Amino acid sequence: MGKILLFDWGNTIMVDFNLPGPMYLWESVAWVPGAEECLRMLSSYTCCIATNAGKSDSETVRKGLARVGADLYFSHIFSSIDIGFEKPDPRFFGFILQTLQAEPGNCIMIGDNYKKDIAGAKAMGIKTVFFNHTFGRGSFPDADATIYGMNELTSIISRL
Repeated sequence: MGKILLFDWGNTIMVDFNLPGPMYLWESVAWVPGAEECLRMLSSYTCCIATNAGKSDSETVRKGLARVGADLYFSHIFSSIDIGFEKPDPRFFGFILQTLQAEPGNCIMIGDNYKKDIAGAKAMGIKTVFFNHTFGRGSFPDADATIYGMNELTSIISRL
């Protein structure tokens, strides 16, 4: 198996409008700008969702992804509800690594929450890409790379 890309769901793949209930039931849903094109270009990689989606298990996450056609890009959906632990807990990432029978250095976590997505994954030895779409300032030492738009991801994945 080649590199495994672990994507956060809300505000990394699909816009989180912060509405009540599961995303698949929201009146409208949308891709994060550039995410669809990015996933199309990364189709040779194993892509998975790794999310803390508080109201959605893996089945309802897949239903939400399906509303924009994103479900086709992901071989596995990992939701904290199903796993029993939330990011940044090492057990969340450990469960994913064990399920995929993957080495941490063969995985890359892409997410917009520095503490949960990036610091948590890095603590497990997983490579990281911080999606800093809000242009937050500061130091991000646990990020192997920082991007500001999803269109930047494809050019750096092969270097990680």
